[in-house]
Amino acid sequence: MGEAVFEGLNEAQVEAVNAVRGPVVILAGAGTGKTTTITRRIANQVATEAFAPGEILAVTFTAKAAREMRDRLARLGTGGVRANTFHAEALAQFRRFSDEQPEILGSKGQILNGIARALPMPHRFTALRDLATEIEWAKNRRIGARDYLDRLDGHEPPIPAELMHRVFVAYEKRKRAAGLIDFEDLLDQTVTMLGDDRALGIVRGRYRAFTVDEYQDVNALQQALLELWVGARDDLCVVGDDYQSIYGFTGAGARHLLRFADRYEHALVVTLTDNYRSTPEVLEVANRLVPRLGGTRKRLRATATAGPRPQIVEYADGDEEVAGIVRRCRELAEAGTPWEEMAVLFRINGRSEDFEEAFTAAAIPYQVKDGSFLHRPGAKAFLARARRATAADGVAAAVESIVAALGFDPQTKYEGGDEATRQADLERLLALARATTAPDMQSFVADLRARFSAEDDATGVHLMTLHRAKGLEFEAVFLPRVEEKELPFALATSDEDVAEERRLLYVGITRAKRWLHLSHSLSRPGERRSSPRPSRFLRELVPAEDPVAKRLAAAAQPKPARPALPMEAEQSPLVRALREWRRRAASAAGLPAYVIFHDATLAEIAQVRPATRAALRSVSGVGPLKMQRYGEAVLAIVANESEVVVTSAG
Repeated sequence: MGEAVFEGLNEAQVEAVNAVRGPVVILAGAGTGKTTTITRRIANQVATEAFAPGEILAVTFTAKAAREMRDRLARLGTGGVRANTFHAEALAQFRRFSDEQPEILGSKGQILNGIARALPMPHRFTALRDLATEIEWAKNRRIGARDYLDRLDGHEPPIPAELMHRVFVAYEKRKRAAGLIDFEDLLDQTVTMLGDDRALGIVRGRYRAFTVDEYQDVNALQQALLELWVGARDDLCVVGDDYQSIYGFTGAGARHLLRFADRYEHALVVTLTDNYRSTPEVLEVANRLVPRLGGTRKRLRATATAGPRPQIVEYADGDEEVAGIVRRCRELAEAGTPWEEMAVLFRINGRSEDFEEAFTAAAIPYQVKDGSFLHRPGAKAFLARARRATAADGVAAAVESIVAALGFDPQTKYEGGDEATRQADLERLLALARATTAPDMQSFVADLRARFSAEDDATGVHLMTLHRAKGLEFEAVFLPRVEEKELPFALATSDEDVAEERRLLYVGITRAKRWLHLSHSLSRPGERRSSPRPSRFLRELVPAEDPVAKRLAAAAQPKPARPALPMEAEQSPLVRALREWRRRAASAAGLPAYVIFHDATLAEIAQVRPATRAALRSVSGVGPLKMQRYGEAVLAIVANESEVVVTSAG
């Protein structure tokens, strides 16, 4: 086995594989063969008799990665090594030593669903996964429900903090009452259980050498468990890439990876930079982000032959961008690239439907990894209501009514997590309804199902988020919407937030083997950000002397802001009268005030002072349905500022 262990390895990999004892940190850039390196090192630990197979524990983050590790070790003739996820290993130890054997909660949504339905409007529509992620954020930092408010430290939850605290408390109470524990409880209780000297002695007696994959994704709870396993010993190998640390929202971070050599002063540090995935041209683009990526400086070196030049494309509008990408996919397929070797990567799930519709129309197979449009919460809730809806005033008015009832808010920022996707999906449904020629709701729904066909056989072009793409690779990668407020995302306000968004782009770029296509659009009619600006990251990717740099700089200039209303107009008697009417109308209808009209719309009405229906209809935010429901009341208030008219929202 000795020669096979080192076969095909480069100099840095050989150095890591030879280090069978002591602390080792492997800083492995994207596509540099980290799994090959750590499995060969484990095989060499066994071959040199530094450790018996059963004395070695290798942990990673997904069951798929653990299986891959076991399979590779088996091919190297190294059986008997324990390769597991953190949670699977914790569960095995917990089951062995704990007197309690509670059931593991499969999904937090099982409990959160009832809690979310009791929230006040508009938070009732917050996606369950956003609430679950927030609870995981806290528990991964070992923050309990009791201390949640005191330890937010500037962190912004998906709903107001006091409300999120109530959700957290209710979740813990219902979970305990049902005799369940979640995966974070499992890790935490295993840590507590290993406080028993007998249990800890047995675990440490079995495992003498440890390997941790994807160490940049370790959170405080997992690190606490690892430290218990290792104790005062130092036969620990960790591998990771701080440039691919993109799960800060879960509490993970690269700090443990970057501080490893400080903790173990005699640690061997090996840096892998020979990339076996991408062409030199793709890596040249990725490396341009390096100066601002921080951490340990790593410039990837290509081992592949030269390929085509990556494209940074500017489109006139979003439709042209989608059409251009679909057209390019067909060209690549006709030249011999399989559909499955192409991927369109976007920031949030809500960006898939444009491509679902376009690929369906072009008869190009596709697969959606994070849930196709009609299977996501916003569209599913809409379809459930659409079955019972009539369209007496037209399809657009009926759809506007449904999405309003589902909490669609076209002006307030819903930028984080699944709620951003849900809002984008509702917005998309409304745009489709306004453009449809369908005579009734049944025809409109049938058209939706035809446009967004579900792909059950999992073949074709991959449509997925950048987060989901980590660890994967494709011949051709398309990165649309590389724009401000999209990448970096709108809620990325701190320096660390923006840094993580830059790392997310780096991950996207380094998925590409041969073809790379980044794009942005100058306009997106019908969307909240109708005049987007190209991402600041694009300017980092283009040398200053490149003609594209000038074009990007010009396009990045912010559009002139709309002049704000004078303070006296904001506080005018008319604005106050309109707000009082809105408050009563919202209360009578059981709706949030913003569903009636936003403050900005009321302020514009006060400025314009419309005297006719046509003049009121021209005000931004006054659509046909709102005109029908509230138009006469608003015109009456404008005509007589002292009279507040309240009408039913029905």
